[in-house]
Formats: sequence, structure tokens, C-alpha cells
Amino acid sequence: MPISHNTAQVKKMNVELVKNSLKAAGTGTKASIAGMTQLSVATCGSILNELARSGEVLELELEESSGGRPARQYMFNADYAYVLCLMVKTEGGRHSITYLVVNLAGEQVDEGTRDFDYIDADTVDSLTGELVGQYSNIKAAGIGIPGVAQRGVIGICDVAALAGVPLGEQLGEKYNMDFIIENDMNATVYGFYQLQNLEDDQPFAVVTFPDHHFPGAGFIVNGRMVTGISHFAGEISYLPLGIPREEQLERLHNKDTFVPVAAQVLSSIITILNPVAVAVTGDLTHPSMREELLESCRQYIPEEHLPDLLIKNDTQEEYNTGITALTLESLAYRLQLVERK
Repeated sequence: MPISHNTAQVKKMNVELVKNSLKAAGTGTKASIAGMTQLSVATCGSILNELARSGEVLELELEESSGGRPARQYMFNADYAYVLCLMVKTEGGRHSITYLVVNLAGEQVDEGTRDFDYIDADTVDSLTGELVGQYSNIKAAGIGIPGVAQRGVIGICDVAALAGVPLGEQLGEKYNMDFIIENDMNATVYGFYQLQNLEDDQPFAVVTFPDHHFPGAGFIVNGRMVTGISHFAGEISYLPLGIPREEQLERLHNKDTFVPVAAQVLSSIITILNPVAVAVTGDLTHPSMREELLESCRQYIPEEHLPDLLIKNDTQEEYNTGITALTLESLAYRLQLVERK
């Protein structure tokens, strides 16, 4: 059966199409946007007029005429709204929150990092309130955490005081906007995916081995993050390696036993995902380990199935890119079209 949409859904999808086309083109006329979107000039004109009234689109001067009636130029207003991104971290005994304020084009308006002796829900709330007070057009927020979050409720988390807290709901109600809570590795793998310009059907993984904490991972398949039914995907410290988790942690923190355990973890991921590449990150890793890790993986994985192995300790750019993209996407109207066979 054909998929049917009601008028309101079609309108929202058309508005999103016009905004995205104008954002990509920089400027455009009703006719040029109609050409890009395959919508009628009348439909594009109606949508552009609405967006101009709301301020989401700016009206520019009339286009130079080549004899006919000059056409009005429009430009996407990237500063119509901002999003706030907070990245909660606890690594090597240091507790911090990195924040970004970003416009609709993904351009940074403000950034910074605050160190704390202790982080809990009030810490996150306080920093959010300060930044929302400073930038009144923040319309959505994304919070990256070193843990599991499901529908805004934090579960397992390296920041103990956040475990069990329905942070997304609490902050969403207080500030009257959408808050997404995302695992840090999921955000980082999404950032890698955006920056690497991989093809949609190429699986990709990021694995981190942080100091003082259990390892974690993030996966991209068919251009989408794999989170699992309860957002537990990537909690690789629970892999059945034949040793207790505490012993696994000890071995990963010992230079002499790090590579064998890390290679077991990587080989498990390669076997299940068969990725084009795996990025290995975290304070316990170093680029000099690459060949040793690959050699150890060869015990389990045939050479022709080994992915490209990237070792990158500083993944802040990827994390920033991922959490920004996810938060901006939360503002966009998306209707998932699934046709049942």
C-alpha cells in the first residue's frame, strides 16, 4: 500500500526541504528554490513568505533584472536560533563540562570548558541556566555523557551522581525546550562519520580506552548510530572475555597486558560489524600501538577482513561535531518513511 501523509505532515516536510535547500545554496529566489526542491513556485513563495515573517529567512535586495520583473532574493538566517551542547567528562580524576553555543549553520558562537570538583544534575542545570540567560534564542540542547541514556533518563554512568536521573525531562520542563541526552561514544562516532565523509553503507566504529574507567564504543551502520533497544550497545566492558570486569580494567591499565585485552575487544567488534575502519581513542592508547594491535588481532581475524585502524587520542573535534549535528537534527522536522513489504 502507498504511504499516505496528512496535509500538516506534508507542509512540515516541504518547509524543511525549502530551509535545507536555501541553507545549502546560501541565497536563492522563489524560482531557484522551486528548481532545487521540485516544489511549485507558488508553494515555495508561500513558504518563503512565512519564513521571512518569522525571521528564519531574510529578504535581500531584488535580483538584477535581465529585462523581466526583478526577483526577490532570500537568505537562510543561521542566527535565527542557537543550540547548546554540553559535554560532561570525567577522566583521569578531572571533572569538566565543555560547552558550545552553535547557530543553525553549525558555526560556533561561544565555547569554553569549566572544571568542577563534583558534577551532578544541579551542576548541569546551573551552567545551562547561565548560558540560556546569555543567549535567549537557544532553542534546543544536547548533553553528552560518559554513560547510557534512554529517553532522557541516565542509567549506567561514569559520573555517579547522574546515574538514575531523568535529566532530559527535568531540564526540558524547566527551560521549555528539547534536551537530548546522548552517550559520548555515540556522539563521537557520529562526528567521525560526518568528518570522514564515509559512504552511507560503510560500517564504522570508535572504541575508547579511558584512564580510570571501563572502555566504551560507538557504531555507525547505514549512516545511523546503533544504540540498541535499551541504548546498551557499545558497553563493551561487558563482553565475555573470560575474566571479571575488574580484572579486565586492571589489565587495560597495565602496559604489558593492554594490547592482548584490547585486541580481543577489537576482534569481537570486527567479527560482528565488519567495519571499514575502527578509530581507537582514550588516554590509555598511543599511535605507536597500531601495528602491535593489528598483529594481535590477526590471531583471531583473517587479514582480508581487518579494517583500517586509526589511533587518535584527542577526539574533541569529532565529539563536538557529533553532538552539534545530533542537537541541530533535533530541531528539524523528520518523518521516517518505512514501507512495509
